Amino acid sequence: MFEIGKKGAPDPGPRPESSPARTESSPPRSSSAMSSREAAVIGPSIHIDGDVRGEEDLLIEGEVSGTVQLKNNSLTIGPNGKVHADVYAHSIYVDGHLEGDCYGSERVNVRKSATVRGNITSPRVSLEDGAKFKGAIEMDPQAGQNANRSAQPKSAPPPQPQAAKPVVQPQPAKPEAPAVVKSGAAS
Repeated sequence: MFEIGKKGAPDPGPRPESSPARTESSPPRSSSAMSSREAAVIGPSIHIDGDVRGEEDLLIEGEVSGTVQLKNNSLTIGPNGKVHADVYAHSIYVDGHLEGDCYGSERVNVRKSATVRGNITSPRVSLEDGAKFKGAIEMDPQAGQNANRSAQPKSAPPPQPQAAKPVVQPQPAKPEAPAVVKSGAAS
């Protein structure tokens, strides 16, 4: 009757029943989808001073100062993340603290737990109720594409060549002589 005692191993009957339940609780993912969706993590005890560049999604839970460039990937600043940098990414999600300009070629999402001090440039911007934001927002579809092309630290734009224009000097005002009224009588 009790085969467990005789064989020294648990009965394999109940295991297959509980195994599918565990599999159903987590969504199945293919190995290619898993590798393309996994994000690199900068943990809470990590502090980076300098430029961060990459070709994969990134989650920041620590502190980063400098610039962050993820041209074709998403950046998430977690609830504990503190970023003092200009950020360039495909999609940007802010839950923590960001001080710097934000350039999203697709979207920027500032969630309710976020604090952002800087300008946001992206075709799609959302600010959740309760988020703290100080800066300007530019929602130009071309602006996000231009940000990806020029994902470099801020600098003055190069001077545009212009055709020479003649310089016109303003003429000094001539003092007007008082009007002389002549009457018909000779003096």
